Amino acid sequence: MRRSLWAVILGTFTLRFSTGLTGALLGYYLAKLPQHGGEEVSPITNGILLAAFFVAELVLSTPFGLLSDRLGHHRVMQFGPVFGGVAVVLTWATTNLFVIGGTRLLEGASTAASVPSILGFIAAVSAGDELLRGRAAARFEGATLAGLGVGLVAAGPLYTLFGREAFLLNCIVYAVSFCIYRFGVDPADELVAKKQDAADGAVTPPERTRSWGDYVALLRSSSVLVLAPTWIAINAAIGLWTTQSIFNLVKQPDPRFADQLLMGRFTPMHISVGIAVALVVFFIGLVYWGERFRRYRRTTIIFYGILGGGGIVAAALALNHSEGWPEIARVFPVLLVFLGLFLLAGATPAALGLLADTSEAHPADRGAIMGLYSVFLALGQITGSLIGGVAASLRGMDGIIVLTLVMLGIALAPLSRLRAVEHLLEPLVGAPEPGHRRGHEADKTAG
Repeated sequence: MRRSLWAVILGTFTLRFSTGLTGALLGYYLAKLPQHGGEEVSPITNGILLAAFFVAELVLSTPFGLLSDRLGHHRVMQFGPVFGGVAVVLTWATTNLFVIGGTRLLEGASTAASVPSILGFIAAVSAGDELLRGRAAARFEGATLAGLGVGLVAAGPLYTLFGREAFLLNCIVYAVSFCIYRFGVDPADELVAKKQDAADGAVTPPERTRSWGDYVALLRSSSVLVLAPTWIAINAAIGLWTTQSIFNLVKQPDPRFADQLLMGRFTPMHISVGIAVALVVFFIGLVYWGERFRRYRRTTIIFYGILGGGGIVAAALALNHSEGWPEIARVFPVLLVFLGLFLLAGATPAALGLLADTSEAHPADRGAIMGLYSVFLALGQITGSLIGGVAASLRGMDGIIVLTLVMLGIALAPLSRLRAVEHLLEPLVGAPEPGHRRGHEADKTAG
């Protein structure tokens, strides 16, 4: 891949590392907030604070996506690390829940500024090259999830060693992200892609400015909306575990849920080790599925991912009620978790590939369309954070596990309709390589 693509992927990793690190540190911080002079935090309050991040991402992704189409993707992606750096310094400085809520909004603005512009850049540079797009989408998703995962892993040791001062260390990582975007990405690559789009006659003339009405009409197209329910529900299922689970795994256990093995019996170090192992399995899955965009339909990969998520739910439920089991008996559900993670890893890059395919028909609006990645992610995470808080209050980890299964069922329901229109999302730019079979054709025999 081109140097600029590697740079935005590396910058995505460091930016998401900061996001994951802050989120996990905040979970530990809120769980122990009374020890720092703050008030007791309930699961519902925790869910609201975590959801604030995604509310900001949801609301601001579209404006920043439109802004990146006008000012340039390279320029706008640099805004995010600045917002994030300010947010972590403010988090370190306060125990006030209202102020912490404001820092979560600022963190969300960081992601909203960077992700649509990065994805717009990737979609532009990979136009007409499906293999490059598959690899870039998988590597972007890999960098996103690896960054979040490594951030989650690092949070345990950092919080154990430095406490709340770990937030200040995170500010340094945001500065590294800014330098990668500023000096590692070549804006000339974006200009070349725009010139190619103009030569193809696909770019909106400069004298015409897109209105909000144009953008709303664009989003109402069936090719975009049909993807939304599945992707939002998958992100909600993932969000239940990336937001609520850490808080409930380390918080003082509720006596009502004393029979649940996963409630409040772990330390930050335990969680870091578990996430590290899961991250390796997930990343292997990302590499595997990213190389199979030309063999399988995107919807086939998503279907396998949903099945993998169901396996994780079954295994987690068994582990949560494995009190008194011999240690060897817990090996089997743990192995099922790993298999499920491997399958689930393909779902999000496949959905991202579908969104990038959609942008081919609207090259002048790539930033706005790819900004839907953040919109769908945010809607799912907000849903997971809020309803997860209620479920955890009512039924502990069992509530989170059952709710995850419900979200996966919702994700599965519209998948057949998405599969029926998948051919409408095929790239319109560029020709396939000699001997190449488009994914849905190969899939007749392979998937």
